[in-house]
Amino acid sequence: MSESFISAREIAAGVRSGEWTARQLVDEHLAAIAAGDGEIHAFLHVDVEGARAAADAVDAQVAAGEDPGPLAGVPVALKDNLTTRGVPTTCSSRILEGWRPPYDATVVARLAAAGAVAVGKTNLDEFAMGSSTENSAFGPTRNPHDTTRVPGGSSGGSAAAVAAGFAPVSLGSDTGGSIRQPAALCGVVGLKPTYGRVSRYGLIAFASSLDQVGPFARTVSDAALVLEVIGGHDPMDATSTTEDQPDYGAHLDDGVDGLRVGVITEMLEMEGVASEVVAQVRAAAEALAGAGAKVTEVSVPAVTYGLSAYYLIAPAEASSNLARFDGVRYGLRVDAPTTHEMMVATRTQGFGAEVKRRIMLGTYALSAGYYDAFYGQAQRVRTLITRDLAAAYEEVDVLLSPTSPTTAFALGDKTGDPLTMYLNDVCTIPSNLSGDPAISVPYGTGSDGLPIGVQVMATALAEVDLFRTARVLEGARP
Repeated sequence: MSESFISAREIAAGVRSGEWTARQLVDEHLAAIAAGDGEIHAFLHVDVEGARAAADAVDAQVAAGEDPGPLAGVPVALKDNLTTRGVPTTCSSRILEGWRPPYDATVVARLAAAGAVAVGKTNLDEFAMGSSTENSAFGPTRNPHDTTRVPGGSSGGSAAAVAAGFAPVSLGSDTGGSIRQPAALCGVVGLKPTYGRVSRYGLIAFASSLDQVGPFARTVSDAALVLEVIGGHDPMDATSTTEDQPDYGAHLDDGVDGLRVGVITEMLEMEGVASEVVAQVRAAAEALAGAGAKVTEVSVPAVTYGLSAYYLIAPAEASSNLARFDGVRYGLRVDAPTTHEMMVATRTQGFGAEVKRRIMLGTYALSAGYYDAFYGQAQRVRTLITRDLAAAYEEVDVLLSPTSPTTAFALGDKTGDPLTMYLNDVCTIPSNLSGDPAISVPYGTGSDGLPIGVQVMATALAEVDLFRTARVLEGARP
């Protein structure tokens, strides 16, 4: 774990002023990856030539007196479910092995336009289905704090890359906690923006009504900077919000004086949430109270049903979204005598066990005779959770809870029991179902010395409140 680091804001300022070159910085980060990633396995593909060419282009802009953008020369790691033109994009699945997309995801293009330099694609649970990055077809990622432990998932590679100092910022995707949970386990900041705040164009879909792209960073300030770059309306995404983005950086130091903070009672009492995690959430609440916030406990009863609803809705959407991987147009193709047999053979060989499990779950939930009992009922529960959270936000400005029930668990510890693995998302799923933003901030450590994350949640499009609350917690953390 690298303790000395320079923030993305500092890197960009130094590159723009000519204090150092983008090429120098990128080479330093590439050297760190070469030296350390053999053990961590955060990356599936390191784009050495592409990164150096992009860095040289940034330096040429600076030399010509031009401003390359707010992320000038900043190395960034990309989760390997974001399409990147000409660069292997696999979703950690054999079914897409070797596929090089002909276009960039909107977020990838926006990072490049802001002067950022993509250094590579990071490991994930296959098609973002998992909580430990052990479901990757290309081997697990390890936690930089303790390489016998998981980094969380599904964006474990992106979280580990930032925690290990391989990149100051990275992008992940969050369908049920896949940014916030690994951020908590790796001791970094992880943000799931409001649904629609960031374009999903070029994000290979898992569950389209839940997926959202967001940043990992070492500081709250850097996470805000990345959101400023990647957020905003995109005509290529029909679910993209047309609301103007605020200047998050301008409000970072507004403080929490007078802010109403609610600690969610049900999330502190959920089965499996460790007492030391609860203690850190309470300590965070006290720190906010000490900074002038009005802290109360609030009840959000429906959050206890989030896990059940999610594991019907997300697999149902996945079974539909993953139907496109059939061996016909791109990716893996296993030849067979007929088209039908070819599709069966391709999907049998191309998908891993967890992806198959979720496709089958989702297909069953959508099947005739079961649709209303399962999928329809789950959508009604989703509405109930959204209403309960909306009611809470009438009483308070932000909500506080654990991010992950425990610190990082051992590799292999939960792979044999899918239900135990699914429980890792119990605190993060509700804000995916409601579409509201949430951020995980490192706050203290457990008895094992590993990081604990505290989650701050807010109502839709209220990222400013998230960032100013997270900034206070960042300054107060033990």
